[in-house]
Amino acid sequence: QVQLVESGGRLVQAGDSLRLSCAVSGPTFSRYVMGWFRQAPGKEREFVAAGRWVGGTPSYARAVEGRFTIYLYGANNTVALQMNSLKPEDTAVYYCAAALNLLTMTSGGDNYRGQGTQVTVSS
Repeated sequence: QVQLVESGGRLVQAGDSLRLSCAVSGPTFSRYVMGWFRQAPGKEREFVAAGRWVGGTPSYARAVEGRFTIYLYGANNTVALQMNSLKPEDTAVYYCAAALNLLTMTSGGDNYRGQGTQVTVSS
């Protein structure tokens, strides 16, 4: 089992940067691909970014590529999402997630997810 706890969400202005963190725990977390999803009011959940603890190339949704970066810190079991040049359309609840493979993650699935953290970008 994997436990995920997000933090860092808050109200920011368009153009600002924000860094979300996800504390990861559990006996098997290193087996999973880690990532972030987001869900805006009235919209479906949307894949944002994913990466592996060791090796591989991170994957990003087209809407965030070049602005967001995912980091996986094995030393302290943390997954971070650095968000730059934020836009009002980035407003959503952001969820940290774990999936057994990258395809599952990028297709919108997961095995575990956190409780979410709210990011609001004002124009």
